[in-house]
Amino acid sequence: MPPRSSPTARRRRLAGVLRQLREDRSLSCAEVGRAVGWSESKVSRIETGRTGIRADDLDHLLDVYEVDGDTRSTLRTLRKQAHHRGWWNSFSDAFPHWFRNYVGLEDGAKALMIYQADLVPGLMQTDDYAEAIIRAHRPSLESDEVERQLTARAARQALLTQPDPLELWVVLDEAALRRMVGGPKTMAAQLRRLEHLADLPHVTLQVLPFDQGAHASMGTSFHRLTFPEQDADDIVYIEDLTSSQYLEQPTDIERYTLVSDHLRASALSPEASKAFIRRLAEGLSE
Repeated sequence: MPPRSSPTARRRRLAGVLRQLREDRSLSCAEVGRAVGWSESKVSRIETGRTGIRADDLDHLLDVYEVDGDTRSTLRTLRKQAHHRGWWNSFSDAFPHWFRNYVGLEDGAKALMIYQADLVPGLMQTDDYAEAIIRAHRPSLESDEVERQLTARAARQALLTQPDPLELWVVLDEAALRRMVGGPKTMAAQLRRLEHLADLPHVTLQVLPFDQGAHASMGTSFHRLTFPEQDADDIVYIEDLTSSQYLEQPTDIERYTLVSDHLRASALSPEASKAFIRRLAEGLSE
């Protein structure tokens, strides 16, 4: 089965190839811009994947880089694929604008490692738990708007059940499991959902208990995405209430990889974590 990909991931891959072609020729963004009559910022936006590239603009760049034959044909095809609309475009009203790019990257990722300090990740939420979170964030939303967000979240969760599923590794702080989101009944159902997901062969779930004390990511939740292409670097994604940040520098990725390893080593084993979650769920069901 071919690896999953998405238009967002393909655009990022094309951007990386174009950046590498420029660097291989020891050209700056300013020099390339002058050669094709663009601003330096336009070259930079294309190379970082912040904007797409038209077919004729791609040909201009490939002329500068003296790329022809099969490589040129492959990059043209990749550009076309990058302009396809992903399923998430149908939910532009349900996802914050700063979150849509992440959804596209998540859809094309091979593996995802999450550390979450105070809530269950969206990919693992029940509808009732998710609704409680949505209403806490935006209490003025109408019921149909909440339902739209729940439908969009369910579409994301299909990544865990499709034939080529996302490999998911989650470290949850104990606080995320004990916070009574939506009340005891909602929280008990959410805990049972976590226990069920943890049984899937492509999902690993660990709990980081309070008694572990200080750890390497206190105060910072994050997602680290790994992609199927061998030459595609990882991305670390961090968000707050109104914006998000993507870390792609090698030093940042190295740091978060080390933190990921420390968190997994500090957390309970997957089996002990499932037992921990089961005890919490049973306590709420009594």
